[in-house]
Amino acid sequence: MAHSIARATLGLTQPSNIDPPKISFAAKDVDLVEWKGDILAVGVTEKDLVRDDNSKFKNSLLKKLDSKLQGLLSDASAEEEFTGKSGQSTVLRLPGLGAKRVALIGLGSGASATSTYRSLGEAVAAAAKPSRASNVAIALASPEGIPAELKLTRTVLGTFDDIRFKSESKQPALKSVDIIGFGTGPEIEKKLKYAGDVCSGIILGKQLVNAPANVLTPGVLAGEAVKIASEHSDVLSAKILDVEQCIELKMGSYLGVAAASTNPPHFIHLCYKPPSGEVKNKLALVGKGLTFDSGGYNIKTGPGCSIELMKVDMGGAAAVLGAAKALGQIKPAGVEVHFIVAACENMISGTGMRPGDIITASNGKTIEVNNTDAEGRLTLADALVYACNQGVEKVVDLATLTGACVVALGPSIAGVFTPSDDLAKEVVGASEAGGEKLWRMPLEESYWESMKSCVADMVNTGGRQGGSITAALFLKQFVNEKVQWMHIDMAGPVYSDKKKGATGFGISTLVEWVLKNSS
Repeated sequence: MAHSIARATLGLTQPSNIDPPKISFAAKDVDLVEWKGDILAVGVTEKDLVRDDNSKFKNSLLKKLDSKLQGLLSDASAEEEFTGKSGQSTVLRLPGLGAKRVALIGLGSGASATSTYRSLGEAVAAAAKPSRASNVAIALASPEGIPAELKLTRTVLGTFDDIRFKSESKQPALKSVDIIGFGTGPEIEKKLKYAGDVCSGIILGKQLVNAPANVLTPGVLAGEAVKIASEHSDVLSAKILDVEQCIELKMGSYLGVAAASTNPPHFIHLCYKPPSGEVKNKLALVGKGLTFDSGGYNIKTGPGCSIELMKVDMGGAAAVLGAAKALGQIKPAGVEVHFIVAACENMISGTGMRPGDIITASNGKTIEVNNTDAEGRLTLADALVYACNQGVEKVVDLATLTGACVVALGPSIAGVFTPSDDLAKEVVGASEAGGEKLWRMPLEESYWESMKSCVADMVNTGGRQGGSITAALFLKQFVNEKVQWMHIDMAGPVYSDKKKGATGFGISTLVEWVLKNSS
C-alpha cells in the first residue's frame, strides 16, 4: 500500500517514507484464545455486552474469551464501566491468552454505519501507541451486518496515520494487523483483495490531499500520476500535456488560471484499458487539480476564508488518481476509463488573470472573469471538453468547488448535479455501496440568467444565492450533449476539521461506479 510522494524543494521540506501497517486476513476458524501478539482488539456493540443472571456475557465470542480468563474479562469490563458505547475503549492486561493485552472497542448501539468501522480502526491504532504494540488482531463480537469488504476497508483505513511531515516521523511501532473472523474460501479471498486494493487507493488520495503545496506542486502531482501508470503498465498509460500542448488544444480557460504561477501547469491524462476482452463502456473521471488556490486577485482574506487549507483544492484530483491506483490493481473487464486532471496553481503576479479579463475555452466559448477565486470551474471547463473528446459515454467530475454546497449540506455530504436520472441512480447507488454520502441537487436552468455577460458568452460566477447550482450550470456549458454527465461538489467531505486531515472521499464511490459499468 505504501506510495511515496515525489519531491519539491520550497522550504526544504521532505516527507518521510512511512509504511502503513501490513494487513493480513486470518481464517474464520482461527482461535482468538490462541492468537499470539501484542493486542487482541474486539469490536463490541452495546447489545454484545448483555449479561446473564450470573453477570456473564451472553455473546458467544466474549463468553469464550471470558471463560479462558476465568471471568476476569467480565469483571474488569464491569469495573471499568465499559458499556460498548461508541467512542468507549478499554485495554486490559490479563494473563491466560496468547495475546499480551485485550482491548474492547465500543461500536455503539448497532454497528450498521460504515463510519463505525473506521472508528474501530482508529481506536485500535490509538490503543497500540502507548504500549508500542507492533502487532494487533481485530475481531468483531458480532461479525454479521454490512458487507465484509466495507467493514474491512473502513477498519484498515482507521489504522492509517499520516505522519510523513512530523520531525519525529520514525516508523510507527504498529507493523502488522491481523483481521480475524470474516471467513475463508475463494469468495472471501476476493472480497479481502478488493478491500486491500480500495484501501491502497484511499491512502494515496489522503496522502495527496494532506501534502502541502510547497511539496505537492502541479509537476509533482503529474509525477505521481505517471508513477501510478508505470506500476500498472499492463492496464494503465499516462500522457502529460505541457503548456505548449495545451495552447495547441486552445485551453485558454485552464491556462488563464495557471498564468500567474511560477510552477507551470501539467495536464494529466491516464487511460485504463482492460488486459483482455471487448470494451463495452467508456467512462471519464475528471478531478479538479488546484494544488494551491490563493484566490488570485480576488484573494482569499478575512476570518473563515481558509486560505491556509487551500492545499486541499486538489481533492477531486486525489479522488481520481486514488481510483486509478485501485482500479489498476482490480483490473475490471469490459470498461475503458480516462482519468483527467488539469493541474495548476491559482496565484498572483503581473502575468496573472485579472478580474474583467475575457478568456476563451477549448470549445470556443468565451468567459468574462468577474471573480478570479471562481477558478476551479475554469480549469474544469477545458478538462470536460477534453474528456468528451475521448469518445466516452459518461463523465463524472469531482471538485472542491463551492462553499455554498458546504453551507447547504454540511461537512459530511457531497452534492451531485446531473440532468441524467439514470446516471444519478448509478452513482448514488455506488456511493451507498462504498459507504459515502451523496445528495442530488437541482440543476435549475432559470438560474443561468445570473451567469450571462454583456461582453462574453458568460461570466464565471453569479450571485451568492444558489452558488453551487450556478457553478454546476457553468460546467454544463462544456459537456457534449450526447454525453451523460455528473458533477460532484465535494468541498465539505474532502477534509475533516475534527481530525485535521484528509478523508479520502470519493475514491470508494468512483471504484464502485466503474465496477458497475464493467462486464
